[in-house]
Amino acid sequence: MEGTFYGVGAGPGDPELLTLQAVRIIRECDVVALAVSDKAFRKPVYDRGGKAEELSRYLQRCAAYQIVLPVIPELEKKKKLFLPMPMIKEKEKLRQIHDECADAAEQIIRKGINVAFITLGDPTIYSTCMYVHKRLAEKGIRTCLVPGIPSFCAAAARMNMSLAENREEIHIIPASYGVEDSLGLKGTKVIMKAGAKMPDVKQAVMARKMEIHMVENCGMPDERVYERAEDIPDDAGYYSLMIIKE
Repeated sequence: MEGTFYGVGAGPGDPELLTLQAVRIIRECDVVALAVSDKAFRKPVYDRGGKAEELSRYLQRCAAYQIVLPVIPELEKKKKLFLPMPMIKEKEKLRQIHDECADAAEQIIRKGINVAFITLGDPTIYSTCMYVHKRLAEKGIRTCLVPGIPSFCAAAARMNMSLAENREEIHIIPASYGVEDSLGLKGTKVIMKAGAKMPDVKQAVMARKMEIHMVENCGMPDERVYERAEDIPDDAGYYSLMIIKE
């Protein structure tokens, strides 16, 4: 009997926001899959325990892994599938990498082993997990998505504000592809992963004199909250989320 591929949302950063289902699935799975964004890491690696020290630096950098570890300490001893997920935009290169990641997961799952891909936030929202999930589903492998609390819901709660009321609309905008046109949309604008584009995003927001709220590393130990665009540092981290209300 073949195994199952689970895409498991770890929530935005606070280990207490892990769902009971996520904890159960991760505990029950034999292997955990983790995304590695290091451009020097080019091929999937299945670590059964022998390469733990060599790959430990990737565990330290993996936000999803660090969220789950305090709740599931036995995670440290589980077998791990490290999957390259570089932040590049070359479509053909990305397609090849994602194919290889899916192939590596398939080889494990076909042997009857369950794999849990742990991802920050929710697996259905800009998650690298879905690149593997879709390919495996097309191969006829059983797949399952375990939702996690999205970062923008956690950020709104952190700032004690609603995202939308009555007929208000919500727009989720990835900052890495430009935000100028999207800022003109009516309703609440959520700008995700603004880190590298922060100077451009700030300039666009200030030019429109928009009211902005931002949480950097929401729920993590180094969390920071900003209420004005002028106060946001240009070098804010990758996990920076902005909420702009009309």
